[in-house]
Amino acid sequence: MGLIRSLFWVALFILSTLCFVVLFEHGTTNFSTNVGVEIHYFEKMIHSDVPHKKDESDKIGTGS
Repeated sequence: MGLIRSLFWVALFILSTLCFVVLFEHGTTNFSTNVGVEIHYFEKMIHSDVPHKKDESDKIGTGS
């Protein structure tokens, strides 16, 4: 029972954080549309590939 209650509180926290971000960044107009925009932005952030630049420090410990 404690696990279900903990999962409920985590889900409630995530939902309230999403609502806060939408209200803070976009305001109250078109709330449902802006929720979709924020969810799309979050998905894009999770699935994006971060390009890593190579520099001289990457060669440390390779024996060259």
